[in-house]
Amino acid sequence: MTIKRVILIFITIGAIIKVFLSLADSFNQPQIQGRLELYQTNLVLHAAEFNPTNLDSNIDLGTIKQALLSNDPYLTAQKQYEQASNDLESSQAKLKEQLDQLSLIALKSDQINLPTTRDIIRQNQLKTSLKEADKLTNEYQIKIGILQAVRGQKKEAMATWGNVYNSSEETAGALRQLWKDSIILEPNLETIINDNLDGWFRYQALVKLDQIQGKNITELENQEQIIASQAVTKLIMIGIIPLFGGITGVSLLIFLLAQLLLKKEESLLAKNNSLTWETPWNGEIIWQVLIIGFFFVGQFILPLLFGISGFNPSSLTLRYKAFYVLVSYLLMAAGGIFVLYISIKEFFPLPKTWFKFSISIKDFFWGFGGYLVALPLVVLVSLINQQFWQGQGGSNPILSLALQSQDKVALGIFFLTASVAAPIFEELIFRGFLLPSLTRYLPVWGSILISSFIFAIAHLSVSEVLPLMTLGIVLGFVYSRSRNLFSSMILHSFWNSGTLLSLFILGS
Repeated sequence: MTIKRVILIFITIGAIIKVFLSLADSFNQPQIQGRLELYQTNLVLHAAEFNPTNLDSNIDLGTIKQALLSNDPYLTAQKQYEQASNDLESSQAKLKEQLDQLSLIALKSDQINLPTTRDIIRQNQLKTSLKEADKLTNEYQIKIGILQAVRGQKKEAMATWGNVYNSSEETAGALRQLWKDSIILEPNLETIINDNLDGWFRYQALVKLDQIQGKNITELENQEQIIASQAVTKLIMIGIIPLFGGITGVSLLIFLLAQLLLKKEESLLAKNNSLTWETPWNGEIIWQVLIIGFFFVGQFILPLLFGISGFNPSSLTLRYKAFYVLVSYLLMAAGGIFVLYISIKEFFPLPKTWFKFSISIKDFFWGFGGYLVALPLVVLVSLINQQFWQGQGGSNPILSLALQSQDKVALGIFFLTASVAAPIFEELIFRGFLLPSLTRYLPVWGSILISSFIFAIAHLSVSEVLPLMTLGIVLGFVYSRSRNLFSSMILHSFWNSGTLLSLFILGS
């Protein structure tokens, strides 16, 4: 066995352990999907207040509003917040269980084993997560109470607010005063409401306060009508437009399957089906590029360099965090491409079928068509997947940052990272290199499955493995049929851009 292979084995073991620990750590991390649903619920609550007769509009937003909302949007919203609260309680129980296990002092032969540095760090992480979860639980309970009060369930609302504790007790107390219709109110109630509530929930509390004080609520109602009309427009953008895209995708998929049955080898789905790539390198080169070029550079080298430099991104503003994400991703991509180049340099010149990239209308439509087909497939898998994970399993951290971002510069930087840099680098590695390389040992469909699974695992969120693998399969299928990286890059870019756009609309 050569020294190079021994080094590769050690690096592989380290990479596998690192990936496994990252996936295990994501088990109890919240999915962003749950937050997105509540953001959308908040838009629905605003939209429910919309009275189209109060605003001039050339669009029949009233009819659209009825199509977007349920018969009782307040009850629906209450159930969603209650479900989110229940999921959070389950997550808290798991976090407490882990903290209790780490806090126990192991006794072996009457000797005390002191906790390791890793254990201490993990304990601090769990304590921080529990504090955040407690804060979020109180926030949910306060909002559930407001929904109950608006629905006329005053007794239930009082009981809900009575369960709120710690830093949120002041807000809960203020709301209890309001819905008791107290004649004597504390002078700072309006400040408490403005400081601790937002959106539709703040509007309802302020309306209640002004009604008790005998003030005119017309100005508040007019402001809410403007916000409500904007909410209807946003719901159209994040709901109806993707719905039409999904319906188009299903129709396209049915057409392609029917064409496959009728035309068989002459159909679009069968195009290039029997063609394979001439792979001049063996499995060791595949192993080397994947482990060193992707996992080792991204999971070991870059964190080590940033650690040595003493750089702490957590203290940065959102705009600089976005820039940090872009720079770190470009460094990882540069390292990965360098390893790829060094690994296959001896096989130059490569056959013409390798790393083909050409811009054409035909290949653009391969990518766009793949995006439309991916929409219903990934959404369906995601819905099933959510039932299993119950809001847990982690998400890509860039999504949470993008959701917070109302800074156009930060959003532009996130767009460069997710919609330009990521499609180029990831398609080059997973579709341009890995998928064709695997055809030396597997059929094309097997290479698509394996490369898609590794692509999903590389994102290090256990709950996203199945949805991302589904997306990876569509990406692999489009690339294997078009034989042009431009097609899969376009699909990948459309997917990430659509996700970022939805996050920006919801976050606003």
